[in-house]
Formats: sequence, C-alpha cells, structure tokens
Amino acid sequence: MSRAFRRVLPYPLLSLSIFVMWLLLNQSVTPAALTFAAVLALGGGWVMTALGQESPRIRRPWTIVKLLGIVFVDIVHSNIAVARIILRPKSRRGAPGFMAVPLDMRDPYGLAVLAIVLTSTPGTIWTNFSSSSGMLLIHVLDLQDEQMWIDTIKNRYERRLMEIFE
Repeated sequence: MSRAFRRVLPYPLLSLSIFVMWLLLNQSVTPAALTFAAVLALGGGWVMTALGQESPRIRRPWTIVKLLGIVFVDIVHSNIAVARIILRPKSRRGAPGFMAVPLDMRDPYGLAVLAIVLTSTPGTIWTNFSSSSGMLLIHVLDLQDEQMWIDTIKNRYERRLMEIFE
C-alpha cells in the first residue's frame, strides 16, 4: 500500500470494523450516520497510530471465516442455554464459578479477540489474564466440567486464533 493511503488509513481493517459497527448499532444509513461513522473510523485508526501499536499480521484469513462461523453457532447455543437456566432454574446442573485456563497464545491481538469472543458468549466472561503465567481466569454461569471448558477454549478458539495471528 502507498504511504499516502497508510497515512489516511493506517489500520484499514480496524477502520472498516468501526464503520460497520457504528452503522449496525445505529440501525440507520442516513447521510449523518455515514459521515459520523467515517469520522469515527478514521479517528480510530489514528488513535491506534498515536498509541504506537503495530498492525496485526493476519496469517490465515480463511481461518477468520471459520472462526466467525464457530463463534456464531456458540453464541446461539449459549443464548439458548442461558435462557433455559433463566426460565427453568431447576434445570441447572452446575453452579456459577471461576476457573483457570492455561493459554499458549501470547499475541495481544489474539488475546483481545479471545476476550471479545468469551465475553460476547452468554454465560462466560473473561475476568483476568496473567501474561507471566499464561493463565486466563474466566467466570462460567453453569460450571459443570472444567476440562470441557478448557478443551473448548483451547481447541475451538485459541488454536484458530494462533493460526491467524502467530
């Protein structure tokens, strides 16, 4: 990409994501919404430049599509499971709890995406990550089998995120 383009859009994927998210959140495509989305998108890229962050290097773009599909299905299943717990509390088999997950991934962009995935999946939330030990602490609404959660996070999410970012 040319230097002039990089100066205007230093993080094109970030800017595109901000632009699309703003339009989706506002549920309108008016000239004012488009203008404000463009200003936010440009500003977001410039803020990242001011923070001195490197652009992420995407190694396997096709894996992103696979991961999005997996996350979408998991979010739908989690919504159903949480609704079932709320509507029929006696059907709950586990109890809420915290658990530690050992992570091998160290890329900050991969960790940020994992945090977004876990927090947007109903019933789980990312609470802490120790970069020195690689331990992730999450809270699970219906914790029954810790090993199942560890396997899910490591095999469904972390492995693919490492393919994308590391």
